[in-house]
Amino acid sequence: MANAGRVKPVIRGRMKFMTIRNTKLAFTVAIGAFFVQACAAQDASTDEKDRPELRVRQGDVRSSASSLAANCTRQITIQDELESANPGDVVCFQSSMKKSRLKITKGGTPDAPIVYSGENANVDGITIEASNVIVQNYTLVKPNAPGIWAEGNNITLQNNTIVNPVNGDGDGIRFFGNDIKILHNTVRGTSNRYGHADCMQTYASDTPPSRNVLIEGNRCEKIDNMCLMAEGPNDGEGDGRGHSDHFTIRNNFCETLKASQTLMFEDIQYATITGNEFAGSPTKAIGLAIKSTFATVSGNIVSPDIDYEVGIDSSSKKGYQGPPPGGKP
Repeated sequence: MANAGRVKPVIRGRMKFMTIRNTKLAFTVAIGAFFVQACAAQDASTDEKDRPELRVRQGDVRSSASSLAANCTRQITIQDELESANPGDVVCFQSSMKKSRLKITKGGTPDAPIVYSGENANVDGITIEASNVIVQNYTLVKPNAPGIWAEGNNITLQNNTIVNPVNGDGDGIRFFGNDIKILHNTVRGTSNRYGHADCMQTYASDTPPSRNVLIEGNRCEKIDNMCLMAEGPNDGEGDGRGHSDHFTIRNNFCETLKASQTLMFEDIQYATITGNEFAGSPTKAIGLAIKSTFATVSGNIVSPDIDYEVGIDSSSKKGYQGPPPGGKP
């Protein structure tokens, strides 16, 4: 209908100044406009059941214009073939591959990571236990939670969509390791009926601490629990080995429905939280607790339904820069 709407005024303008000698031309142009409008209307009224891409939601399956289009160097039809990938490969999946959880254990090198690209993949969640990998362009609908588990170093998760993860704790993404990048993903509809359903989570008990983490440009929509739960190794539940530090959380959209905070940090040092939009109505947007020192908070958009932006305990005040805390974490 949008195209027809642009054509219609032009036709009217031309017909207004037509002479009788041009009546035949005016009739021909008008008939053409009628068919343009009819075709556009038919496309717009197509039932969603005839358009499978709308069953998730328009935009979940991203076009090549908004995602990193895959230039596949290796096509995979079965899980076992993943081990044949080499550093620098772009691995793609045949749509005929049997649906199961994708397990990535083969990584590349820091200069030549292996890219696992999911345009045609039919998988029930992703487990990464490798370093130097990029995982992109997957759409996971009702995957077993967490939708993506990422453990290793130099891992990038980008342009993935996770909708309504089920079972487990109901989390969208869990990550562990150094140099983790979580970029331009969408997680929607995590439910506390399965447990403690966060958009993203990291901890350090039987898993590595997380350092040098960039979380940027993601959308956490309709999240029952928190958009990010980050716990270091010395939060009282961790294993006490190492440190979790240097997190950058910027330009994300975070909608928390039931938790009392949107982002929670426990024993996470040097967190920078800037340019985010915090929606929903938790008590506070950010909680800093258990020696989450040297945090910097600036430039966030906070819903008026949130009581205060930052809650902080006495152990986390060292090095804090940001708006005056409004209460406890």
